[in-house]
Amino acid sequence: MKEKILFTKMHGAGNDYIYVNTLLYYVANPEQAAIAWSDRHKGIGSDGLVLIGASPVPEADFSMRIFNADGSEAMMCGNASRCIGKYLYERGLTTKTSIRLLTLSGIKVLELHVTDNVVERVTVDMLEPQFENAEQYIPSRGLGMGTFVSMGNPHFVIFTDFIDQVGEMGPMLEHHLAFPQRCNIELARVEADGTIRTRVWERGSGITQACGTGACATAVAACLTGRAGRHSTIVMDGGTLDIEWRESDNHVYMTGPAAFVFDGEIEI
Repeated sequence: MKEKILFTKMHGAGNDYIYVNTLLYYVANPEQAAIAWSDRHKGIGSDGLVLIGASPVPEADFSMRIFNADGSEAMMCGNASRCIGKYLYERGLTTKTSIRLLTLSGIKVLELHVTDNVVERVTVDMLEPQFENAEQYIPSRGLGMGTFVSMGNPHFVIFTDFIDQVGEMGPMLEHHLAFPQRCNIELARVEADGTIRTRVWERGSGITQACGTGACATAVAACLTGRAGRHSTIVMDGGTLDIEWRESDNHVYMTGPAAFVFDGEIEI
């Protein structure tokens, strides 16, 4: 007999995932479920599957596992972590407005901005950026130099006027020999008003409306290359994120919205 699982569709700046509370429901094969459920024609439709669970360590309050639309497991997702903060608070799983979330890239602290019991925005401490061959040239049909930044998962940021080439360049660069574990790709452009317009190719999902770790990586790359200071506004296809790379602790803080889309039920 098939079992029924309740799920919640949420998005952060258009980056949409399917969320399952594993305190209540068990997903035996999340890799396979992510592929089937993420299909936008034959499934629920999403950028992937997120499992919310108990933390196995006392240092964190809850845990997160995230699977891309192709079934691969990701280390971290900033947009998903903001959505988890809203889910946990508004669905009554916690009364805390500061939540410690265990991810595969460490414990992230979520600060909830609450008005009248509604989580309007969430700030995530994304910890310190990591660099490996900080600037390198990869043949990319004239797009030029890029900057590698890890925010718990790998990103390669290229500043160019041709950001709409992300659909063409993304898959090529994701699988480039320079990235044996594949890579997330951002094409970014600094606008006249100082905002940074960014388009994203996510490893394992393709073009997405937004990427929280990608926004952080873009802001760090902009600062490293002298294109911006330590505070940036990143404008993505699905919305805007506020990123601060604090000098005091070298941590990157991401602030942005989270929203419920709908609840549903699926058989497995």
